[in-house]
Amino acid sequence: MENGDSVTIELQALLKKTPLIETKSFSIYKVPDQIRQSNVEAYTPMLVSIGPLHHDDPRLQKMEDYKLLYYKYFTQISNASLPELVSCVRKLEPRIRASYSEKINLTADEFVKMILVDSAFIIELFFRVKWKKDDVILSQPWLLIRIAYDLILLENQLPFFVLEELYNLAYALVVTNGGHEFSLMHLAVSFFSFILNNPPEPAHDSSILHFTDMIRCLYLKQPSCGRERKQMALSYGANELSEAGVKFIVNKPSASHGCILDMEFKNGTLRIPHIEVHDGTEIWLRNVVALEQCYYPYKHYISDYVRFIGQLIRTQKDAGVLIKAGIIDYMIGGGNDLSSVAKLFSDVRNNMVVTSTSVDYLQICDDMNAYYNHPWHSKMATLRRDYFTTPWTTVASIAGIVLLILTVIQTVCSLLQV
Repeated sequence: MENGDSVTIELQALLKKTPLIETKSFSIYKVPDQIRQSNVEAYTPMLVSIGPLHHDDPRLQKMEDYKLLYYKYFTQISNASLPELVSCVRKLEPRIRASYSEKINLTADEFVKMILVDSAFIIELFFRVKWKKDDVILSQPWLLIRIAYDLILLENQLPFFVLEELYNLAYALVVTNGGHEFSLMHLAVSFFSFILNNPPEPAHDSSILHFTDMIRCLYLKQPSCGRERKQMALSYGANELSEAGVKFIVNKPSASHGCILDMEFKNGTLRIPHIEVHDGTEIWLRNVVALEQCYYPYKHYISDYVRFIGQLIRTQKDAGVLIKAGIIDYMIGGGNDLSSVAKLFSDVRNNMVVTSTSVDYLQICDDMNAYYNHPWHSKMATLRRDYFTTPWTTVASIAGIVLLILTVIQTVCSLLQV
């Protein structure tokens, strides 16, 4: 009884001690281990740490001098004094801390200092790129590109609201170029333009969590389609579908958006938006998918896209079909191994947990499966696969058909002469 009482007392103490975790406030996460293990480097900053999750990484300390230099430039041209900037961050500190899913072991002063220096570095970097101010970073394109990739990693984020507050405070909307004001969003989109397929800038009142979320929003128009608790099941790859007569055409973006999800299958033609596949594609895809897994578990539209393309591209031949159609621009490492395209989408969708699928994708998969399985289309696919796979087999098949026709004609003529 005494033992039972002591356990009860200890458990009651735990109830008082254990903090309630408000998961709704989280927007910046450590990538779950089961996702991270497939490619650790795609989620880990290589040059610069932003925010607390990689703050003490010894590999990233070289960039601290660059950050301090940019912090100095930022404060020199800021309309707000340093005490005002510090006060701004200190006021937002609880909200900033609550944005991270991990416990942050920094004092209030250490945390405020880190947030201000990192924020100043980002804003100043955006300015210098926009107005092409040459310096030690901008004079080294490889360094700038690597920093840009680090800035879209899910684990390497600052909440967008703190960047925006400091930006507005420091420049008070007097940042002009020919009389035009530039928002922080405008500068960010301009900075990341080489990663993106030129999508439009989102509205200024868009609710952006951070840069990883911004990449998702830029690629994703506001989805109006519903979702169903079904798994996506495309039974055939692009090459098989092509053999059955399916045509693949680039679905050009409209003037209002550049959504990569705009696909349509109609009358045997699949229209897919253009996408550039280069060395950085896997980075942004992986991190956006990781964000959806953590923050958008019921609205994982980019994950739907990755799953669909992954099922469409299973082999080098499948990749070749989409590249030939101009749907994919392939620029991975300068090589010619098309299997890396298939591997990219296959790897990104590994360990992905999905709860539902866009009804648009489900319909496209059903329609394409039905198209392939139509008796005429399936026979045409078999004919192409068995007799027209290479130029030599095509020539041999045509020669055989011609020979058969001539034989039939000869036979008929012989019968008529009897």
